[in-house]
Amino acid sequence: MQLAGKTAVIYGAGGSLGGTIAQAFAREGAILCLTGRNMESINRIAEAIRAAGGQCHTAIVDALNAADVEKHLADLPRVDISFNAIGWEDRQDLALTEMEPEDFLRPLRRAMETEFLTCTAAARVMMRQQSGVILTLTATPGGIGYPHVGGFGPACCAVESLTRNLASEVGPYGVRVVNIRSGGSPDSRPFREAIEQGGNVVKEFLHKLEADTMLKKMPMMEDIANAAVFLASSRADKITGITLDITCGTTSALNYTIPSIPFIQND
Repeated sequence: MQLAGKTAVIYGAGGSLGGTIAQAFAREGAILCLTGRNMESINRIAEAIRAAGGQCHTAIVDALNAADVEKHLADLPRVDISFNAIGWEDRQDLALTEMEPEDFLRPLRRAMETEFLTCTAAARVMMRQQSGVILTLTATPGGIGYPHVGGFGPACCAVESLTRNLASEVGPYGVRVVNIRSGGSPDSRPFREAIEQGGNVVKEFLHKLEADTMLKKMPMMEDIANAAVFLASSRADKITGITLDITCGTTSALNYTIPSIPFIQND
């Protein structure tokens, strides 16, 4: 098991991605500390982990409240892994020129506040331990210009910058900080709910997202979870201060659609 005996704190553990990563950590032997503001959703994940033989604890923690975050970590014997998956309450369906200031600024405020609070709190604990891994999460707009994403894109860029800067400060203490850039997972709850409500319109949008990738498919939640397990393990102990891109190639180059006319090679 890659994470045997490691204590992992997950903020926003009741969400679909947070829960998937929590279960992946548990399968690899980590002791999970699941936190969030909704105990019902946290307990669902906790029950699944325990049913599979994993160990976990639950707590109500507001990841936007410094006192909540500090108190929770102070009650733990150690912290080996920290991952923040809370939502940023972003709006992504308008051009910037048509967006209200609050809709643009809200995800920036939430992303920077929660990541700063949870990352630096974990870093202080890990610096004393001389070990630990802090993982952050962004999406495709962190690496490429993307229309109609409002404040979400700038928030992704800010989190990626915070990750690099924090990594440069805590590295000498044996602490690693790594960001995961996801392309968005069709099996995550926001996508599933959008498909249920939007039907074919949303399905066409998903096809467009897939067409923008090099691999012509989107990363699933399990793909993100597998990357998180690897980054949190000793197998990645020389990786820090970077963004691991799991967008199926979207942010690396311009992409194209395979021509419908087959290529015929002359003899």
